[in-house]
Amino acid sequence: MSANNGEELNEGAVSTSTKDSSSPTASGSIRQTPQQDHQPPKLSSSLDINNPTKASQPPTKGAAAAASTTGASTKPVAATPPAKKEPEPPPFEKGLVEGIKNKFGDAVKVLFIKPLRIKIQVDPQNMVGVASFLRDSIGFDHAESVAGTDYPKDNQIEVIYHLGSYSREDLAPHILWLTTRTNRDDARLPTLINVYKSVEYHERECYEMLGVYFEGHPRNERFLLPEDWADIPPLRRDFRIKGR
Repeated sequence: MSANNGEELNEGAVSTSTKDSSSPTASGSIRQTPQQDHQPPKLSSSLDINNPTKASQPPTKGAAAAASTTGASTKPVAATPPAKKEPEPPPFEKGLVEGIKNKFGDAVKVLFIKPLRIKIQVDPQNMVGVASFLRDSIGFDHAESVAGTDYPKDNQIEVIYHLGSYSREDLAPHILWLTTRTNRDDARLPTLINVYKSVEYHERECYEMLGVYFEGHPRNERFLLPEDWADIPPLRRDFRIKGR
């Protein structure tokens, strides 16, 4: 009998340990866990009580744009850098230009004044008069070279005379650029051969390479290209070597 009691005690211990202590049917002493208070979940501060789905919706494009605009407006605006001041032209070159402007006024356009370099532009009809004044009154007594530049977008060709001086020692290091422009489709300019004899071959080269005809020049003819040249002048920008 004692053996049976021992078995019953063991069975009771097993049953007690295997069952939930909170269950009312468990053998042994019953422990009751206190019931937790059921509180409603706290609402997020962004949740609209009247419209619960509003908080879950993404912001509209207009709101985002307004936010970005507001944020951008708070950024400091960079200060505008001061305009670059042009350097004062050298006194000697400035005096030369003032003498030319006093004579011809707005008929002469000053493109730049730099140390030892001056560039002015005149209309074709004023070329001979301005060149004669530069030779006789200023002292630019010869043309060192004549060059040309093609400007297809402007439909113009620019011709530049580089003038120097042998007669004035203070002008010896200076070069004055006397420039003019002509229509690209009918490129014609008055020759300066009667003012500067040295332009004879320079103007012929411009005629040959750029197609500028110099009215009054005794020899508007080729001396570099073949006599049977049938293409456009080779220094115009739309010239292309055939086969390339």
